[in-house]
Amino acid sequence: MIKIENLKKFYGKTCVIDDVSLEVKQGEIFAIVGHSGAGKSTLLRCINGLEDYQEGSLKVEGREVRKLNAAQIRELRKNIGMIFQHFALMSRRTVAQNVATPLAFWGHPEDHTKLRVAELLELVGLADKANAYPGELSGGQKQRVAIARALALSPKILLSDEATSALDPNTTAQILSLLRRINRELGITIVLVTHEMEVVKGIAQRAILLKGGRVSNSGDIVSLFLHPDENMKEFLGEEEVLPASGVNIRLFFPPAVAFDSVITHMARTLE
Repeated sequence: MIKIENLKKFYGKTCVIDDVSLEVKQGEIFAIVGHSGAGKSTLLRCINGLEDYQEGSLKVEGREVRKLNAAQIRELRKNIGMIFQHFALMSRRTVAQNVATPLAFWGHPEDHTKLRVAELLELVGLADKANAYPGELSGGQKQRVAIARALALSPKILLSDEATSALDPNTTAQILSLLRRINRELGITIVLVTHEMEVVKGIAQRAILLKGGRVSNSGDIVSLFLHPDENMKEFLGEEEVLPASGVNIRLFFPPAVAFDSVITHMARTLE
């Protein structure tokens, strides 16, 4: 679906994407993680043709993005939906009008647009908010509108750029559940950029860790977190305090349930 080999991206003389290689398989949820300034969002923009790159190869469905002409780039973006941290909704348009924007841009008939918008709002759980304005919605509802808009043209790929960073833990969990459902029911490939490790653990199947524009770690989620190398430990802010022998049990849980009585009981028992 997406194949990147030895990719390099420069801003002037500064290399912000340095020899990055990865492959995203059709239908999977893939995470790009790292601290601010690691090059995550830049890499995402290279995938949908918003940023050019100077060296290496970046292919989406077998087509080299850098070699596409203007019309082909538009067609590429038609098949790639994108959601953002701050939603990017138009405040003077209703929820339905926001979702309909891509359909109107591509000249879809009004009857089809109305049906598609209604279908998408039902999918994201906002059928009763069609005539509301963004200012009347919560953060989670705004992100649901943004997701519906990103799905309007039935894309094959959904890119998520820190889409849950502005949300509280409970709302984040709801949005992740929605994305999992979209991936499962619609078969859409999802590539998400995040610095939130609970997001990665909660939804992704594989991930890469970017550090200074380079891939410092990659693999399936279980291996990355249960057997972290030095780069992953540094990113997680962990110190090696576990004994080298015996049975070590690593527990992961989101902040929202940090004081749950079951986990507290387990911790006391294991201690």
